[in-house]
Amino acid sequence: MRYLVTGNAGFIGFHVAKRLLERGDEVVGVDVVNDYYDPVLKEKRLEILASLPSDGRYQFHRFNLADQDKVREHLGHDRFDRVIHLAAQAGVRYSLENPLAYVESNIVAFTNVLEFCRHQRVPHLSYASTSSVYGADTDMPFRESQGANHPLQFYAATKRANELMAHSYSHLFGLPTTGLRFFTVYGPWGRPDMALYLFTKSILEGRPIDLFNNGNHTRDFTYIDDIVDGVLLASDEIAVPDPAWNSDRPDPSTSNAPYRVLNIGNNNPVKLSEYVAEIEKCLGMAAHRRLLPLQPGDVPETFADVSRLMAAVNYRPSTPVSVGVRNFVDWYRSYHA
Repeated sequence: MRYLVTGNAGFIGFHVAKRLLERGDEVVGVDVVNDYYDPVLKEKRLEILASLPSDGRYQFHRFNLADQDKVREHLGHDRFDRVIHLAAQAGVRYSLENPLAYVESNIVAFTNVLEFCRHQRVPHLSYASTSSVYGADTDMPFRESQGANHPLQFYAATKRANELMAHSYSHLFGLPTTGLRFFTVYGPWGRPDMALYLFTKSILEGRPIDLFNNGNHTRDFTYIDDIVDGVLLASDEIAVPDPAWNSDRPDPSTSNAPYRVLNIGNNNPVKLSEYVAEIEKCLGMAAHRRLLPLQPGDVPETFADVSRLMAAVNYRPSTPVSVGVRNFVDWYRSYHA
């Protein structure tokens, strides 16, 4: 099939595009390649995609999806079997410093993607949401049916807005949409602003690592290969109206429109201190831990109920943290020589 993958210079987008090309699909990638983190890492990912033996099945466009004219110019005459929208301004803490970047990337750009899918009659749009939308909720494990109306950061608020925007397009225009709530994704080629990358770098350099909430966070750490499995399985299975949906007792994650929201996680939360212990084991070095209080906007615990995704597409996460961390550390040592 022919896929549009936005954000394919990013961590998850790169892995999704790579898997699609390796299985024989056509991929058109779009990314602005901004400097939120080291653009060199993004360019390296793009080099790998361009070097894959694809027989012309791969194209890449470098532009900002928030520019509607650019969307029309580069994609207006193209047709796709699926759109997987992974381009976004990521980062929980950065949203406290620069909220307007999230408006441009997560609201304006997403509107342009919805409009593109609507007018091009795309059979199915899948897009990235986040476990952060559960915010102040503490009923574990997080279930899609429990709602997500108390986000604790502006980043999470923009992703929750994406889910609501998608529902309106599913309802008004019959556009099938699937929102994917990712739970703490990690693995090779990961983002330098994420905990695993920061911890590994600091330990190797003999610098202390900051453990907020005194290291008592728990996270449903999900390895990148398991995330890609879930993304592709959900994308291939087109969203349809839920025949059991009841407007008197509405389930917020489904609809009488072709709309759904799904968790993608490991279904096995791990304490942050244990995660650090795995990094130490792989590096053969002890971390100098600096215990700090909870940060503004932080969520103490995440735990994904993935039963809906398992039932819908037979999703089965299979990578334990010990294996995933080892794979990352091996990649990190190789990438940074």
